[in-house]
Amino acid sequence: QVHLVESGGGLVQAGGSLRLSCAASGRTFRSTYMGWFRQAPGKEREFVGWSRGSSKSYAESVIGRFTISRDSAGNTVYLQMNSLKPEDTAVYYCAAREGPYPSSRFHDYDYWGQGTQVTVSS
Repeated sequence: QVHLVESGGGLVQAGGSLRLSCAASGRTFRSTYMGWFRQAPGKEREFVGWSRGSSKSYAESVIGRFTISRDSAGNTVYLQMNSLKPEDTAVYYCAAREGPYPSSRFHDYDYWGQGTQVTVSS
């Protein structure tokens, strides 16, 4: 049974930083694409970034501000968010994809965490 649990969300002022964590259990995720998505009220779930090994990709809106990393075991994924803006306010989800290719589409991911709220005040 695959289980993803996010943590680290909260309230932060614009310009501040947060680091989200996603702890994965149930299997080894080192060779799995791990993605981060976010969903603001009334909006569709939006791609933030994915990583697998040393390969990473980010949405244009977060390039230069957000960074995805993993621990050495590969079972905890982090999303470091710097220079946060009010428009970054959303529920952030981590997800795992078992397919052979990376994807920025949320329906290509097989496992999801419960989400963690990030609120950026102006």
